[in-house]
Amino acid sequence: MTGTRREQVVLTGRGLVGGVAEGEALVTREAISGWGGVEPRRGRVIESRHELVGQSFAGKVLVFRGAKGSSGWSGMFHMSRLMGSAPAAMVFTTMNTKIALGVVVTHVPAVTDLDGDPFEVIRTGDWVRVDADRGQVIVTPPGR
Repeated sequence: MTGTRREQVVLTGRGLVGGVAEGEALVTREAISGWGGVEPRRGRVIESRHELVGQSFAGKVLVFRGAKGSSGWSGMFHMSRLMGSAPAAMVFTTMNTKIALGVVVTHVPAVTDLDGDPFEVIRTGDWVRVDADRGQVIVTPPGR
């Protein structure tokens, strides 16, 4: 799509934790491990083989497959909230008990079960508004 101008897109899904937040997108097609996969003080991915290793999700809209690993997932994201380094919002595609609890204790707007593939629509660096009360994810490419 080099040279092709992308338009604003609205995806609709199911809101899990209400609220509205917006920010720059950080996108990965991979699931994220909480325990041993994130460092909550700075809100960074530290899983050595993850494509986002070393990158911070703090204040960003985290777009990812979902949670993997142990039940420590929710604890790590809860700690990131307490330390002020949580994502602004979460958009994910695979629901499980780890992420369900994680989004609740993180207290950030979260949307899943979207009517389109977020990995085909959202790119790292896009501006994304997550309205979990309405189940909407509004994607604005840079320069729009």
